[in-house]
Amino acid sequence: MPKAKKKVRPSNGGWIAALLVLAVLGGVAADAWQQLRAPLPLAQPATVELALGERLDALLERMQQQGTLANVRQRIYLSLYARALRKTAQIKAGEYALAPGLNPLGLMDLLISGKVVLHQLLLVEGWRFNDAWRQIAQDPNLAHTLPDSSAPALIAVLGGAANAPEGQLFPDTYLFPKGTTDAAFLHRAHAALQKILAAEWAARAPDLPLTDPQQALILASLVEKETAAPAERAKIAGVFVRRLRIGMRLQTDPAVIYGLGDGYTGTLHTDDLRTDTPYNTYTRAGLPPTPICLPGRDSIHAAMHPEAGDALYFVSRGDGTHQFSATLDEQNAAVQHYVIEPYQHRQPR
Repeated sequence: MPKAKKKVRPSNGGWIAALLVLAVLGGVAADAWQQLRAPLPLAQPATVELALGERLDALLERMQQQGTLANVRQRIYLSLYARALRKTAQIKAGEYALAPGLNPLGLMDLLISGKVVLHQLLLVEGWRFNDAWRQIAQDPNLAHTLPDSSAPALIAVLGGAANAPEGQLFPDTYLFPKGTTDAAFLHRAHAALQKILAAEWAARAPDLPLTDPQQALILASLVEKETAAPAERAKIAGVFVRRLRIGMRLQTDPAVIYGLGDGYTGTLHTDDLRTDTPYNTYTRAGLPPTPICLPGRDSIHAAMHPEAGDALYFVSRGDGTHQFSATLDEQNAAVQHYVIEPYQHRQPR
């Protein structure tokens, strides 16, 4: 009869090796668990940017070099964790805010969330387009793609919506992610204006002497530059609308100043009022050919909802408000009281 085979039992050395492997794996797992939950070495808030098309490993290596990952183990463990759970395909490019106390697992959740940092850019009511463009061109968080600020180029970017870029952006505070292009920003600010202008035009007062929304925008820009007092906007608009209805020249100084361009030295002289330009509302009837600034929504609303009344004139009181008059005699008296007499009192004797 054949002899029964003897059972081969593992030697003590084999058991020890297996236990050592398990111990090592257990130690690595424990270390990984600890490292992935240990806070990043951030003493204060910081940002990190994942470029479009950049791999996660490249980002993590850069963070380790910059000191925003504690050590190489945090980097390796987070990379292995992302691969094992197939999270690398879920991360989104952008700039992210890192707060003290954030750990590597929280970092991964942040990269997947797409909750990027939003930067702020303010376009101010009453600015000229060149002021707005200068702010856009100098913003370090925008991607600058437009070759220059020439009017034809910018009109093309805005879709040829007007014959000049002046007044074609809505003044507001805009939030945007880093890397937004200057062209995209212009489109957004222009679209915001168009939306508001269309809504106000649809709800405008009846029988306005305005043929289209662009004329309303021009009128709104005159209102914007004439007064900073909210309560006066509709009154100013009322004066201009009544003048337009009867064919009376608008005679608004801000339009004259705009037409002078670099020739304006800071003081408006009598000769300036006689210098004919397309924007000189003393020498030409009707509205100027374009807006003269970026009007805000309140001025746009006022232009299409002018206050009723009989005033055809107004003059500054010197305190930010205006005196309104229905007749030229009343206006002359107001000019004497609010302009000439204070000027005479200020002159040295």
